[in-house]
Amino acid sequence: MKIIKITSLGCPSCIIMNGILDEVSKDYKIDVLEYDYDFDDIEKFNVGKTLPVLIFINDDKEIARLIGEQSKEKIIEIIGD
Repeated sequence: MKIIKITSLGCPSCIIMNGILDEVSKDYKIDVLEYDYDFDDIEKFNVGKTLPVLIFINDDKEIARLIGEQSKEKIIEIIGD
């Protein structure tokens, strides 16, 4: 599984989520691919204006999408144990 994270440098919720995703990626050995809303080509991800956006990919298919600030527990729930 991997997580695609759409973020922005000036986004307070994105900054909070960085720490949470660092913990989750280490604990669960998940790859997190980061795209910057302001600089990267993100049209292919169909993202609105609310950040951050976390797209969970398993076997090259999107299995879930979280928008906005989320809890570590919610992310782990999607990843599964």
